[in-house]
Amino acid sequence: MRTALYPGTFDPVTNGHLDIISRACQLVDRLVIGVAINRDKGPMFELSERVAMIEAECGSIAARTGTEIFAHPFENLLIDCARDVGARVIVRGLRAVADFEYEFQMVGMNRALDDSIETVFLMAEPEHQAVASRLVKEIARLGGDVGPFVPESVHRALKARLGVPDRAVKRAL
Repeated sequence: MRTALYPGTFDPVTNGHLDIISRACQLVDRLVIGVAINRDKGPMFELSERVAMIEAECGSIAARTGTEIFAHPFENLLIDCARDVGARVIVRGLRAVADFEYEFQMVGMNRALDDSIETVFLMAEPEHQAVASRLVKEIARLGGDVGPFVPESVHRALKARLGVPDRAVKRAL
């Protein structure tokens, strides 16, 4: 069984993440979504909420592709997480040249730690190349419409977390 690990904080999961997940499912039999705990980033959503969002959004992808997908929280080294879940491949999404520079360094370090685990890069589709969870949260905090960047359930969760009214409500005020 070909197993891959797709790691990230997924705070929150975006349409770009889901695009990479869907495309990675064409390459493997089992895809583990590694949800990084990373307290240093100060996530907006609790770990359990991020895991639940991923599980909710990936159910239809798993059904469509026949790939087993599950979320796996982790706080250890990425390479150790890959070993823990039996992944021989780490999937990373790239949006821009800036992503490549960081990812290039990470591949080098991961290969030094375990050269039997490969990293595969998938380029984000053009409509998702500017989407980053950090920017989605910023837009949402300022009352902008993040609907084009996240699934509807995540959009609702962001609004609820931030206490942001719908645009229709804002126009009425």
